[in-house]
Order: sequence, then structure tokens, then C-alpha cells
Amino acid sequence: MSGDDPRKHTIAVLVENKFGVLSRVAGLFSARGYNIESLSVGETLDPTVSRMTLVVRGDAFVIEQVIKQLHKLIDVIKVTDLSEEDHVEREMLLLKVNAEPAARAEILRIGDIFRAKVVDVTPTSYTLEATGEEGKIEAIIELLRPFGIQEVVRTGKVAIARSPKNRVRKVEEKLGKRPGLPRPESQDPKVVGFAD
Repeated sequence: MSGDDPRKHTIAVLVENKFGVLSRVAGLFSARGYNIESLSVGETLDPTVSRMTLVVRGDAFVIEQVIKQLHKLIDVIKVTDLSEEDHVEREMLLLKVNAEPAARAEILRIGDIFRAKVVDVTPTSYTLEATGEEGKIEAIIELLRPFGIQEVVRTGKVAIARSPKNRVRKVEEKLGKRPGLPRPESQDPKVVGFAD
């Protein structure tokens, strides 16, 4: 690939849940002059293992080298560049916006379009919570900006790889052949996870 590929890479890192691991992982990127645009860390099903999701914009070749270096860290269990795979990503936003009486209905309408929830109300402001892909988060911020945004808090991106399609197809075929179960075509898309 070209040496000046500026695209974003979403990298998932499974690490042992130990003191200092986060700084060592982040240090590998900063040592090569890359800013981590977002970073989310949390426990997995196993409390001794944490999952880090990093978003870094940079040269594909250098990112590949950093990933190789990450594999060499003793506390790192697995590294995956999710940008190279089919994946689902989400971010959460908390946004506090001025809500004068004349603007309240319009703010609520915008929030409703983006499936945002009002999580706090004062006489002069609303605090909204929204979850979605980066584009959705950016769009709601831009639409609410004219009302006067007081504060924005974003979690950073979390992402997970999609299951292989051939595996899903085999499961659907089995479901379709078993008596008494609905055929896969008749399933509600919300149930199988395609709805937002």
C-alpha cells in the first residue's frame, strides 16, 4: 500500500488486565508519531482480560508494523485490525444543549429522529444520550450546534467483528429444515441484529 494512506484503523487488542498495560500499548503508537483518536477499554467475560479498541489514522504499513510490535508485548493476548474485516461499530454520546422554551420541541424532534434519549432536564437545558456510528454522532452534534451546545462527552468507538456469513447460512439452513420453526426469510430483522 501507499506510504501516505491516511485512513482510520480500528484496532482491537485483548490484553491481560494488569497495571501499566494500557500505557505500554498506547506508547507503541505515540513512539511512531501517531495520535490515538479514540480509546475504549473494558473487561471481557473473563475479568482477568480487558479489551481495548483503538482508532488511529495512519499509514497502513506503519500500522502493520505497530501491530507486529503489539504482538510481542508479553501482556497482549490478541490483536485484530478490524478495518480489514466486516465489523459493527458504535459510539455513545452525551450532549448538553441549551433548551429555551421556544426551542424545546425542535430539540426533542431532532433527538427523536436520531433515537436519542433525554437523560436530564433543567429549566434551561436538555442532556441527550445517543448511540450509533461515527457519522450519526457527528450529524446530531451538527444539527444541535445552532441551539448552543454546552458540553459534549463521547465514549470513543467500540467495535466487534461480524460472524462469518457461511456459518450463518449453515445455521439458517438447519433452522429452515426443522419442523415447527419459521423459515429464515420470515424472521424479524431486529431479532437477527441488522436493525440499528
